[in-house]
Amino acid sequence: MTEYDVRVAGFAELDALTAYRLWQLRESVFVVEQECAYQELDGRDVEPGTRHLWVDGAGDGPVGYLRVLDEGDHVRIGRVLVAASHRGRGVSAALMRAALGVVGDRPSVLAAQTPLAGWYATFGFVPDGEPFVEDGIPHTPMRRTPV
Repeated sequence: MTEYDVRVAGFAELDALTAYRLWQLRESVFVVEQECAYQELDGRDVEPGTRHLWVDGAGDGPVGYLRVLDEGDHVRIGRVLVAASHRGRGVSAALMRAALGVVGDRPSVLAAQTPLAGWYATFGFVPDGEPFVEDGIPHTPMRRTPV
């Protein structure tokens, strides 16, 4: 298994070029590849409690990303993605391990694309609520409560 250097930063710690490349990567996967026309930049990226986690490719800029949102009594992990050119190499697992390190002993939630719910279960997430469809994609709400 390849080890990846996962970077973690709040919005104020991101330089302009890195922020641009992160948003560009998110847009390329969620808006273009998955054909979901929605407000991808939702205002949550700039919140003081938000943490951006990403993996840079060898000179390719960011190739994987997720964000952790502070929602008071729990945190929300979202926008989990890996560029098509880097899928199947363990990038998303490295991001999730790093995210759980950021989360620590706080409960966390996420909305898994339903085909990936079993993968999220390997990190201790369990279904928590009724499945729903967002932008034509089935999702399963999931929760992880550390022991």
